[in-house]
Amino acid sequence: MSIYVGNLSYEVTDTDLTTVFTEYGSVKRVQLPTDRETGRVRGFAFVEMGTEDEETAAIEALDGSEWMGRDLKVNKAKPRTR
Repeated sequence: MSIYVGNLSYEVTDTDLTTVFTEYGSVKRVQLPTDRETGRVRGFAFVEMGTEDEETAAIEALDGSEWMGRDLKVNKAKPRTR
């Protein structure tokens, strides 16, 4: 399972996200989608943590918190539907 992180600054990097989420456990992967045409970050990301307990701790601590001038939206990612 992964974590959805929304309302991110367009200046955020994979390294920034890894640094923040490492405070709550091991980060397995960070996915930071970019716009196909502009190459700019789209304002959201997905973070995979080592365990479900680490994910829960990160969600509880970061959801609604202010980071890089924005209030984060952090929750469990919903499965992708096609």
